[in-house]
Amino acid sequence: MDSRSAGQQPVPRRRRGLSPAALATAAATVVVLGVTAMIVGLISAGDDATAVPSAAQTSTTPAAAPTGESAPPGDLASVEAAPTATGPADRPGATRPGTRPPVVDHGPRSGNLVALTFDADMTEAMRYSLRSGDVRSYANLAIVDLLEREQVPATFFLTGMWVEEYPDLTRRLAGNPRFELANHTYGHAAFTSDCYGLPQVPANGMTADVAKTFDVIEPYGGRQTRYFRFPGLCHDGAALAALAPLGLTVVDGDVISGDPFATAWQPIVEAVLSQVRAGSVVVLHVTEANAAMTDEALPHILAGLRERGLTPATLSEVLAG
Repeated sequence: MDSRSAGQQPVPRRRRGLSPAALATAAATVVVLGVTAMIVGLISAGDDATAVPSAAQTSTTPAAAPTGESAPPGDLASVEAAPTATGPADRPGATRPGTRPPVVDHGPRSGNLVALTFDADMTEAMRYSLRSGDVRSYANLAIVDLLEREQVPATFFLTGMWVEEYPDLTRRLAGNPRFELANHTYGHAAFTSDCYGLPQVPANGMTADVAKTFDVIEPYGGRQTRYFRFPGLCHDGAALAALAPLGLTVVDGDVISGDPFATAWQPIVEAVLSQVRAGSVVVLHVTEANAAMTDEALPHILAGLRERGLTPATLSEVLAG
């Protein structure tokens, strides 16, 4: 599905419990990531005046020191406990604070690794719909269950509001040594004007918004990173400059699944498998109410990757090659 069609508001399956009113609220506020091939291969904004290191140069693999916490739900008996969180400067994606952050959308094309990334969106309107009961859930547990059962590595880009609404699930994600945690802003507001109808973060509030989200995620430990994804993948030179003090790497993605508001799983699978190749970063969503078919698409995506000789890995491993 070409999710740039702003006028379309397909209705997800009834079994998800999403009312038409809630869908209208979500569609008006949640980004539909149907990003065209124009941004694929984008490394940095055209007006970047300073050289910045690539993600492969700045990424490091977190140490595997156990925390002593019990394993999260799922089939994790054969793996060690999640590593203790390291300091920001030592985490994957960390760059020198004060320098313009690099922008990457895929790793080296050699090898056979691909990164499955899942955005956990949450806006003020979504939170209202959730708390009022119009929406049953913005957390697709079936995705997490499958990843745990199949022992598949993944990276989750979390909004601060989503973490606050789902602290137990966030602990579960952090407790899995195959999962990485990354930053997707606090309330999924846009950092540029005209970004899929999202409300915009004030220019003087951009740095604080992202810093606050790192602070919200920090106490959960696990494999934390300094990776950041803009809502809608919308960014410009001013947005990148605002994030320079935070020492992070911006991650877009070269495989856009189109899973938000999809009404069938087959187009999601086709979108992923028709684009994916070694080094790819696949953009998916774990927000059940507005990406209701992702859990049904995921087994077929995993099977298709195996048929192509591609292996899921954490984002830091893929970008490091």
